[in-house]
Amino acid sequence: MSVGIDIGSKTIKIVELSREGTGWKLRSAGIVGYTGGDAVDRLADETRIVALSDAIRKLHKEARISSKEISVALPETNVFTRVIKFPVLSDTEIASAVRWEAEQYIPIPVDEAVIQHQILERRETTTPPEMSVLLIAAPKKLVEKYVHLMESAGLSVIFVETELISLSRALAPPDQTVLIADLGARSTNMAIVKNGRLVVARSIPTAGEAFTRALAQGLGLEKQQAEEYKKAYGLSVNQLEGKIKGILDPVFRMVSDEMKKAVHYYQSEEGGEPPRSVILSGGTAAMPDAVGVLTKLLGIEVIIGNPFARIAIDPESAKTIYSFAPLYSVACGLAMRGD
Repeated sequence: MSVGIDIGSKTIKIVELSREGTGWKLRSAGIVGYTGGDAVDRLADETRIVALSDAIRKLHKEARISSKEISVALPETNVFTRVIKFPVLSDTEIASAVRWEAEQYIPIPVDEAVIQHQILERRETTTPPEMSVLLIAAPKKLVEKYVHLMESAGLSVIFVETELISLSRALAPPDQTVLIADLGARSTNMAIVKNGRLVVARSIPTAGEAFTRALAQGLGLEKQQAEEYKKAYGLSVNQLEGKIKGILDPVFRMVSDEMKKAVHYYQSEEGGEPPRSVILSGGTAAMPDAVGVLTKLLGIEVIIGNPFARIAIDPESAKTIYSFAPLYSVACGLAMRGD
């Protein structure tokens, strides 16, 4: 069994998978809403850790998860991701070189960080020969807080990775270049993924709550009512004479502009091919007409990602889980790491 837990700013998601041949089968999954800010805020003091760990323990039990060994994702806004170029080196040499190079690229001391790397590509025929390596760094204290949180919930952390790496595993096709955009409540995380590997990562604070605030201010609504309007009408030009769309459009354009910047960076700095499609994830991706509007703004195919597309699910579970599928992407990606 393999279990992934995703702690978002408004919901906690858990997924348990088992191996079935060369693929995966869904054993169980669950989701619960909670209030009080994002996970990092709630890890600031022991009282809030207890409340969050209780919610996780309850979800683990109610979802009937069998294993207590879990993988967890760190929020993208609190990690540092960068592609670094090296001359062609051995795996052992790269492991040593990455740590030295990390000092230039991360804003915290190396001895206070947990550092991982992935070799993306070796280009031995270029002049000069070079290789691309993905550097990922997170504050040790943050990792320790997540481990403490899970232990408080009676669980054991076996692996920690970033949200975008989990999303890439769950949603990206193995033989294409795509842009994945996770539209959450507090941040929009973007990744350009080539052949299943993360090559560009970017996070911006414009997301679901920004849309809600814009509606609340523009229409003089309470936050809860603005949230309901956003979910019901979204970017539809046919609803309420297009008033909702008119208010949301400028915010949505900010998000699409950041996607264009990520693509431009990848093409100009990495010499990469443009993404073939955009794959959306997260709760905000479900806004009415979001796919259609984004398709027009970007000029390429936009789809809602389904993290269960490569997972066998019994028909009864599928009835309840598919409507929430975009919310489960990170948790599925974590569980798909395997043992």
